[in-house]
Amino acid sequence: MQAYTTLTTTFARLGALEDASGILGWDTQTQMPDGASETRGEQMAVLSVLAHEILTDPRNAEWFDAAETETELGEWERANLREMRRAYAHAAAVPGDLVAAASKATTRCEMIWREARRDSDFARLRPHLEEVLRLQRLVGEAKGAALGLDPYDALLDGYDPGMRRGRIDPIFAELRGVLPELVVAVRERQAAEAPPLPLPGPFSVGVQRQIGLQLMRAVGFDFTRGRLDVSLHPFCGGATDDVRITTRYDEASATGALMGVLHETGHALYEQGRPAAWRHQPVGRARGMSLHESQSLLVEMQACRSAEFCAYLAPTLRQAFGGAGPAWHAENLHRLYTRVEPGFIRVDADEVTYPAHILLRYRLETAMIAGDLAVADLPAAFNDGMRELLGLTVPDDRHGCLQDIHWPGGSFGYFPTYTLGALAAAQLFKAACAAHPGIRPALAEGDFSRLRDWLRENVHARASLLETDELLIAATGKPLGAEDFLAHLRRRYLGSGR
Repeated sequence: MQAYTTLTTTFARLGALEDASGILGWDTQTQMPDGASETRGEQMAVLSVLAHEILTDPRNAEWFDAAETETELGEWERANLREMRRAYAHAAAVPGDLVAAASKATTRCEMIWREARRDSDFARLRPHLEEVLRLQRLVGEAKGAALGLDPYDALLDGYDPGMRRGRIDPIFAELRGVLPELVVAVRERQAAEAPPLPLPGPFSVGVQRQIGLQLMRAVGFDFTRGRLDVSLHPFCGGATDDVRITTRYDEASATGALMGVLHETGHALYEQGRPAAWRHQPVGRARGMSLHESQSLLVEMQACRSAEFCAYLAPTLRQAFGGAGPAWHAENLHRLYTRVEPGFIRVDADEVTYPAHILLRYRLETAMIAGDLAVADLPAAFNDGMRELLGLTVPDDRHGCLQDIHWPGGSFGYFPTYTLGALAAAQLFKAACAAHPGIRPALAEGDFSRLRDWLRENVHARASLLETDELLIAATGKPLGAEDFLAHLRRRYLGSGR
């Protein structure tokens, strides 16, 4: 197994470099002073180029061919070799100078985005976003030529291996056809009821943080291998065995930050649950962003917005904030957490209207990569889409096309994985509860152990051994689809309320 062993050594080095980039990326968004952005961009670019040079070494192609003939390779080794080849094909398609230019441009654009978002000043961001888009088009074209894909599918493949627009479009068309009427029906049902009582604030950030830490422990976060911080845009990052998650706090609301913490903890469980034996090997990585998003949405939406979990959370909040009265009852909290109302901000959207945000961004980013939408026209196109899909008039760009970091960060092809992840979450949670009927009752006690163990076995520990649909078929009996997600929405919002 000489050839295969040589490749594993190479990919272990790459994994260490990626971990270093992960910590620097976390620091960029949480601790780094604004004046260090140019230097940080240089640092990130050097790491990107170094990793690119190691991965695209022509000798690796020879080792791949040699490793294919080694008969001692088992199932995991064969899958690892497959994932190595995938990573190599993506990297070898892009010249090193383009890798460096794209890294510098996205680091610079992310910093400008912070200021532009704060001031609702799209004009300040525009030239930097135009440069990021130009470079991402070149990356997509280069990868597409090498992989036999169109540029957008090539970019999408980097976030969700094997996923294609031809797979997404029918699913999204089904959602687009069903969700508008569903949103109307849910809102009519909720309007016929007395509105939920708001929790009276203010809510100390310090207390919110302590509750967040408590909930992270309940879900199963390992604090010996991770931490919680604050950032403008919540995320899960860091490195192997050093998972960094963030949230953002609002003293006027206790609900947003806590659900943000639970969402990112779902991501973190996946990272902390990947098989240690395959640390720093491609097969040991998470199986694409759709499954990664499924883990965060399963924890946040499926489990932690359930009536059962609210029965646990309500007394926790009541005691922490000294609350009293019906606003702090579990039933009222559940109604707050399942309130459906179209809003401007994607990360604050309820699970019924959230897909509309993704449908819009998917439409816009595919058009930008195809050259059919200029960056200068993005604000108007975004605002038109919000009016069409959610009936909202966007007041300013801070509440519109400036709200997300993804495009400034060069993440074209990422957005559809959020809704694909919601579909997968519904399938997985249904399968987990069918396998272990005690999962739901345990949530009322703040006990995630049954759910966590099922996810460990059926998702986390499998890492990238299987392709996405193969994993879902093994875990749920069928490939990715919208059926279970739509059934979940109808059951929770139009049926028993559970």
